[in-house]
Amino acid sequence: MIVGVPKEIKNNESRVGMTPAGVYELVKNGHTVYVQSEAGAGSGFFNQDYQQAGATILDTIGQVYAMSEMIVKVKEPIAEEYGLVRKGQIIFTYFHFASSEPLTKAMIDSRSVCIAYETVEDEEGTLPLLTPMSEVAGRMAIQQGAKYLEKPAKGRGVLLGGVPGVTPGKVLVIGAGVVGIQAAKMAAGLGAHVTIMDVNMKRLRYVNDVMPPHVVTEFSNEFNIRKHIKTHDLIVGGVLLKGKKAPNLITRDMLKEMRPGTVIVDVAVDQGGCVETTKATTHENPTYIIDDVVHYCVANMPGAVPYTSTVALTNVTLPYVLKLANNGWEAACRMDKSLEKGLNIVDGDVVYKEIIEAFSWKEPVLF
Repeated sequence: MIVGVPKEIKNNESRVGMTPAGVYELVKNGHTVYVQSEAGAGSGFFNQDYQQAGATILDTIGQVYAMSEMIVKVKEPIAEEYGLVRKGQIIFTYFHFASSEPLTKAMIDSRSVCIAYETVEDEEGTLPLLTPMSEVAGRMAIQQGAKYLEKPAKGRGVLLGGVPGVTPGKVLVIGAGVVGIQAAKMAAGLGAHVTIMDVNMKRLRYVNDVMPPHVVTEFSNEFNIRKHIKTHDLIVGGVLLKGKKAPNLITRDMLKEMRPGTVIVDVAVDQGGCVETTKATTHENPTYIIDDVVHYCVANMPGAVPYTSTVALTNVTLPYVLKLANNGWEAACRMDKSLEKGLNIVDGDVVYKEIIEAFSWKEPVLF
């Protein structure tokens, strides 16, 4: 199969769909790999690295799309790429369709085969291709939150870990999934007082077992959320519903109950956000303020640490890329039910019911 790795063109997105090590494995298996010139430079991988691994370097993104049967990338195609995607072409990337109807319609019109990293699901019900980026984003949420709590950034002027004689900052984490666990771990490591909330008691019991005593758990409901937002300095939104739009757990009216300078980091922004006032931002302009509450809602947080993120992503995507390249998408999906769950759009049909529900469309025949 001919596999293409384009350069990401989303704002300040420095990750790349595949490392040279991944390219080497594909070439070793008899496949042709085209990499756009400087596609990996932001992650510390250069043209010569890919050439040594066996790739052919192409000058433009148009050439990569035109000459490849499968595109392996990181972020969803943006408007400039819509016209490059063609019928029958496999696009393997993060899509988060439920948060963007224009993207969904564009991929339907392209009649391509869209396989979404974030909906590939293993037998245990975990999301193996989403997990590493969730780990990165969860840890980064605390780094960024701590920075924007500083007064020059319009935050409350609170040091999360405190100092002797001064109480530490308070962090509220909504969601005890991968993002929430990693955020709580980082915040606890800094010495902050952490409250982590979820509706899944099994997850809360797990957190209670593995976290230090200054991480406390509480069942998530509107009453408890309203109670805690009044006293916590940093709020991390880490709620994920597989393939669906995130629920608005913090509404606009709740902002007035928060203290001025409170910081919200909504990691769920890729799925529409779990805060009503969330709107996607970029690394170039990462924050905005509503009702004196600082919102950090960067839609590609792991893109700020592209070397770590690219290596972590290729570690988990490569086995699936090889299955697709070796067998074609239909046979690969029949052989691997976890990969089959990654199918979102096939030849103009939406085949993932959560996307259909997100836009209230009628349900087509599933693959």
